[in-house]
Amino acid sequence: MYYTLLTQMTIARFLEPMTNREKDTIMNDMKSSQSTSNISEHHVVGAKPSILLGKLPCLPALLGKLAFKQTTYQISDSLPAISAEKHLLIDAKHLAAFRSICGFKPKTEIPATYLQALAMPLILNIMSHRHFPIRAIGKLHLANKVSVLESFDIRQPVTLAASLGDSQLTSRGVEWNMDFVARVDSQLVWSGSSTYLYNCETGMSRREKPKLMRGDNPQEWLVPRGTGRRYGRISGDCNPIHLSSVTAKLFGFKSAIAHGMWSKSRCIAALEEQLPESGYSVDVSFHRPIYLPSTVKFYVRQLENGQYFSLFNRQGEKAYLRGLISEI
Repeated sequence: MYYTLLTQMTIARFLEPMTNREKDTIMNDMKSSQSTSNISEHHVVGAKPSILLGKLPCLPALLGKLAFKQTTYQISDSLPAISAEKHLLIDAKHLAAFRSICGFKPKTEIPATYLQALAMPLILNIMSHRHFPIRAIGKLHLANKVSVLESFDIRQPVTLAASLGDSQLTSRGVEWNMDFVARVDSQLVWSGSSTYLYNCETGMSRREKPKLMRGDNPQEWLVPRGTGRRYGRISGDCNPIHLSSVTAKLFGFKSAIAHGMWSKSRCIAALEEQLPESGYSVDVSFHRPIYLPSTVKFYVRQLENGQYFSLFNRQGEKAYLRGLISEI
């Protein structure tokens, strides 16, 4: 109970500048035809309930719900079909702030991972819903894939949607996907999928770990101590494991860790000049956390099926992530 209260107080203090930012409308919500917060549930015999979430509550309210949510998941359970969508306008200042924290050059183009960051309120809303049986705080982010399908004018309205995808049992617990799509004028312009892990006993055998590769002439980067807090304010991902060493230790980490999506975005930023405007995907798996502060090494290697990249510790011995950029 003490840990929960302490975590709540830390998040509340962290959110003070974020609440002001919301008042300044960094990301402007459009007026929707559905102005109420209705939630419709459709139950079919033998099928999972399909739940469409209506108007989203404010971010601090979502985080408050997540902090008190408990896990009710049993191995025999199936996850409900929950989806949420949001109509938004991209704010140039917010886009510039995202590009800056992730190491992109000061341009107006949308990075491949930017819409994923804008989807954070949708993710939190789904994971805080009463039918979602797993506590989100402390979960592990295993993988993420984003696909840039079409370029578009950032002044155009965007419809962003998220939904619970497939789930499976592994030796480490239950893994589940959160799937995303973005549309402009009803045209699909971007898609993404994140894989998360809830640790629990399943009795399943371990899978063989993939072989990790390096490349030539690695770049060396310093990841500053406050990276988690800074990216959290921009992305809305205020998981306590990223905010400070105090809150991270409550969840078993020796210090605050960088967001997986920040690490992925930083790698994409290093390759930005080589990327086309659209028609490509970036698939990444996360292997271990980057403790803050840290010095990391970034490797690149050209393969037949795309451009492979990886992020290691300074000694080049332990991998943080590996990824592949490929044409669609």
